[in-house]
Amino acid sequence: MKENSLAVFEDIKIRRVYDEEKETWYFSVVDVIAALIQQPDYQAARKYWKVLKGRLAKEGSELVTICYQLKMTANDGKQRLTDTATAETLLRLVQSVPSPKAEPIKLWLAKVGYERMQDMADPARSLDRAREYWQQHGRSEKWIQQRMMGQETRNKLTDYWKDHEVKKKEEYSILTNIIHQEWADVSVTKHKEMKGLKTQNLRDHMTEAELIFTALAELSTRQIAETINAVGMDENKVAGKKGGGIAKKARRELETKTGRKVVTGESFLPPSSKKELPKRK
Repeated sequence: MKENSLAVFEDIKIRRVYDEEKETWYFSVVDVIAALIQQPDYQAARKYWKVLKGRLAKEGSELVTICYQLKMTANDGKQRLTDTATAETLLRLVQSVPSPKAEPIKLWLAKVGYERMQDMADPARSLDRAREYWQQHGRSEKWIQQRMMGQETRNKLTDYWKDHEVKKKEEYSILTNIIHQEWADVSVTKHKEMKGLKTQNLRDHMTEAELIFTALAELSTRQIAETINAVGMDENKVAGKKGGGIAKKARRELETKTGRKVVTGESFLPPSSKKELPKRK
């Protein structure tokens, strides 16, 4: 999941989070309800959604079952589980709420989907937006170039998996972690903890060296998988361990020459959000 961000509908802030693997935005259902019923009080909107959710459940509506709980930043600044839904699900949910804002909300949600379709038709739009985002957050041009090259390498690997019987997104995550654990000697989750990250994208907070070794591990994995024609999870796990192992050897050699660790707790988080981070042994 990508870092939480806000969208605004008629001065009402709607929290959303982007799932990079599914290429989908998930919106806070309560925030959309607040916009629909024109209720700025979060607790009142939350109560309305609770009642509506109960009614829909009794009616056997699948809308309730296809809402997902994801962590989003609450009013108190803490990360809390929140009911979320895709734009498609919300377009259907809106029909259950009598509101003069129903049509404007539908148009707004459709616009969000349209912008995503534009990105798919013209990937340069998405790349330009990503570059602008990183520039605004103080990344150097050198870092941005490495981040984008690494993403291209990543995309080629996931394309290979998709074409060779690795279909489920959970399987992508498992393979990704195998590669990461192998080259970095820490899991993806542990690496995020080292950097003090929660919902943020790990790669957006990697150092230049971490990006390079991640790309080397994933490039090696894909080329090994292509060489052995790896099909399915088991064979691609083997390729992942071998590909990660190549990057591990290079990492250890560099660390020996420089006396510095490649995998670190460094991140681009603002100082105020950083806590005492565990040191890597």
